[in-house]
Amino acid sequence: MAKAKDEEMKDAEPTSTKASTAEADVVPEADARLSPTDQLSANLAVLEKAVSLKETRMISGRLLRQTAAIRHQLTPQILSDFVTKALPEDATMGPVLLKQLKQAAESRMDTQDAPKEATSQTAASTSNLPEAEAYATLLVTQYLVDNKLCSEAKEVTTAAVQRLSEFNRRTLDTLAARIYFYFSWSYECCNSLSDIRSRLLALHRTSVLRHDEYGQETLVNLLLRNYLHYNLYDQAEKFRAKAQRPEQSRSHTQYCRYLYYLGRIKAIQLEYTDARDYLQQAQRKAPNSALGFRVVVSKWLILVRLLLGEIPEHQDFTQPGLRKPLQPYYQLTQAVRGGDLGLFRSAAESNEKVFAEDRTSNLIVRLRHNVIRAGLRRISLAYSRISLADVATKLGLANVEDTECIVAKAIRDGGIDATIDHEQGFMSSKEVTDIYSTEEPQSAFHARVAFCLDIHNEAVRAMRFDPAAHKPKDKLPTERTMTDAEVAKAIEEAESEEP
Repeated sequence: MAKAKDEEMKDAEPTSTKASTAEADVVPEADARLSPTDQLSANLAVLEKAVSLKETRMISGRLLRQTAAIRHQLTPQILSDFVTKALPEDATMGPVLLKQLKQAAESRMDTQDAPKEATSQTAASTSNLPEAEAYATLLVTQYLVDNKLCSEAKEVTTAAVQRLSEFNRRTLDTLAARIYFYFSWSYECCNSLSDIRSRLLALHRTSVLRHDEYGQETLVNLLLRNYLHYNLYDQAEKFRAKAQRPEQSRSHTQYCRYLYYLGRIKAIQLEYTDARDYLQQAQRKAPNSALGFRVVVSKWLILVRLLLGEIPEHQDFTQPGLRKPLQPYYQLTQAVRGGDLGLFRSAAESNEKVFAEDRTSNLIVRLRHNVIRAGLRRISLAYSRISLADVATKLGLANVEDTECIVAKAIRDGGIDATIDHEQGFMSSKEVTDIYSTEEPQSAFHARVAFCLDIHNEAVRAMRFDPAAHKPKDKLPTERTMTDAEVAKAIEEAESEEP
């Protein structure tokens, strides 16, 4: 997941004792000068304030941003001190977290980071809120995942999911959604993703009944990933069609993932136009820092465009960070552009392992017909009349009979404008017509207008409005209605001032 960058202004130093006293109740923002221990204490204060105000956006925004800033500075020692002092002794997740942190420290063979008695002068206040327990669980889980301790993370997240099922609080939704994500991730790392499918379905059903919009978005994506991991595209499409999602997306990253999974499903189901639209939206909406996600989306988008008969531009393969991972797909694009079936075979065979890891082998098999069509198009433009035997030789096909069938299908589909003389065994191309006399410019213009209208509609739906904007506002306490006598007196004074 992409790490959000947060740039905030430094707080000015208080000029008086009264000013410092007045600012003492304000929760401090993330400060680079704070140590990780002090920052965790400040984050806990932010969490308690958000719960008291019932402000979920403070948790999904400010709290998670400040946590991401110190995520890679956390150690088992710091986390153990935080869990010990922030959670009460009877907290359900406390012993589980301390146990896993102790094992993580032992696996690192680092005695300095071993959990022991807390020695920090700035201690976090104990909180009985379930949100504090969920936040501590999230911190420990992120540390275990970052250090590739998948089995330990699996145990922690399994216990955390069971614990979260006991509460129905909207202030827990954001933290619970993050824990659900790592719950699925840990099982995927242990190659046991199918074991939690029924559990994820039950969690999604519960989130819908409780109107947990953050949980709905996250769990829909986790279930789609679960199905696609085992190539269950039909089940994924049936679930997607019936699953309930919030009308307005609460998480930008989850919406990008949803578009990517939807594009993959449409591509496998031969709906290439819809797949291209979804994958393009996912690529455009993805943050620049999410390089891995952009690479995966680009691979699928390139293949879908090739299957549609489009040729990706050269700059799509030369963007920073994409040149090396997209090199096998660039070779395929060169083969499709030139209509060279031999080059296509060599590119597919030399990069077979890469395509198998990317799960794109089935789309590449479908590209063979597009390579042949591209070669036929080049031949029809270069020759006004050519024998089918020569066509078979240039395309690298086995026999003339198969070549004639392929040419006939290309003519019927509109790929080339030509005729076949079966008796004499040749293909005769027709004269090239002016493209502006066809409907192609109109369809291209229509596609661009539709894209602009879609962006406008999404922007309108993304706008936030005050839920009480349509209600009449009460008069402020300082306002006072003028009496009839005061109105008459004001009129007399205005008249007397006139010349």
